[in-house]
Amino acid sequence: MSKDPALFTSKLTARQDRRGILKAGASLAGTAALLSAIRAATPAGAWAAGTDGIEKPKLTLGFIPLTDCAPLVIASEKGFFKKHGLDVALSKEASWANIRDKVMIGALDGAHMLAGMPLAATLGIGAIQKPTVTGFSMDLNGNAITVSTALYDRMVEIDPDTMRKHPVGAAALKKVIDADRKAGKEPLTFAMVFPVSTHNYELRYWMASAGIDPDEDVRLIVIPPPQMVANLQAGNIQGYCVGEPWNARAVQAGIGRTLVTNYDIWNNKIEKVFGVNQDWADANPNTHKALIRALIETAQWMDEPGNRMEVVEIVSQKAYVNAPADVVKMSMTGTFQYAPKEPALPMPDFNVFHRYAANFPWRSQAVWYLTQMARWGQIEQPINFARTAEAVFRTDIYREAAKELGVPYPTVDWKSEGTRSEPWVLADATRPIAMGPDRFLDGRTFDPADPVGYLRGFEVSKPRIDLDALAQANV
Repeated sequence: MSKDPALFTSKLTARQDRRGILKAGASLAGTAALLSAIRAATPAGAWAAGTDGIEKPKLTLGFIPLTDCAPLVIASEKGFFKKHGLDVALSKEASWANIRDKVMIGALDGAHMLAGMPLAATLGIGAIQKPTVTGFSMDLNGNAITVSTALYDRMVEIDPDTMRKHPVGAAALKKVIDADRKAGKEPLTFAMVFPVSTHNYELRYWMASAGIDPDEDVRLIVIPPPQMVANLQAGNIQGYCVGEPWNARAVQAGIGRTLVTNYDIWNNKIEKVFGVNQDWADANPNTHKALIRALIETAQWMDEPGNRMEVVEIVSQKAYVNAPADVVKMSMTGTFQYAPKEPALPMPDFNVFHRYAANFPWRSQAVWYLTQMARWGQIEQPINFARTAEAVFRTDIYREAAKELGVPYPTVDWKSEGTRSEPWVLADATRPIAMGPDRFLDGRTFDPADPVGYLRGFEVSKPRIDLDALAQANV
């Protein structure tokens, strides 16, 4: 692969054009005017076009009880699925493994998924290989790393200067780990939610940035999100990385302190996606597109500040997240509480559901996730990162749905990451799109045209693949 980002983008754009991403159809102006009239008259009314071709109107979609399941929940509760000709039943699942397996065997038509899950399923990482795709990013950000109050106190005692900084790095934790090793103590145990989860890569990234080897210096285990708080309270783990509301629950119960959010680790990265099997997508293209249209409109509605409290009231219900509304609202309404009895701090971008092109499945971010799978030994054979990202993150499907809604969308699939510390405007779009910062905690930058060069730059890394062979596969 060329290391010239402009050439890289040009080649990929040409490849997309050959697939006919932007197909001929009704004029955008006419479509936009029609949709505007529909929304003005009846926001949750019937979709005026496209429902006749829906192959499978009755669907079952899975979710995990986290606040970022909200796009599916709100689409169901507020009638957005119905508006687009879909009869959707939601299935609350106990774990990400359940989600993976049920989508794989067809027990679920699609589901709320971790961003890495469709990539891992397509590659056969951790399970039977099953090509899986996403045409919709459900949200940006939304996770945090929380530790027990006992571990927090030890970190403050051993390195008070580090602990006064924000965001909190892992240097104090490194000193605790070194002290425990010297004293002959067992390693600390941290939990994340799934081996190919964003949480796993975020926790590892944060630790490794301070020289901690997450495979040697601590124990990492998998615990489903709703069980994190109980395990922290029982002393089975000393910390975890999870989505909301399970950080806020520990903080409000007085048993944990949140150190850092994943927004602090990497601003505005894709967190969850809506995933379906490739064969399901091939058999039900109109149904798939109707789902994405409904979810785009839902995400737009959810990102209106005046609607967030209604979102909180709905998703906090027992059938969904099953947590007090006061806990759910903490992050959902633009604030975040790091410590018990301390005031919540403004964090307007902790949950982003639509703005910043949040629903677009950036292939550059897919490649970043693939680099982390390679970094930590989950990819064991050379693969072409760009071709894998193209197969799984279906920007073409998203664009078709967005075009029918008159919603602006990026006209490129790839962008650098970590290069912007301030808001910026994406000009490579059907209309300019306001974007948020994308910096990393450690100041690194990521060029999707040179993923192997990026991998070579890490001091703490455990690849099981020859990087020269990987580089050759990505020429």
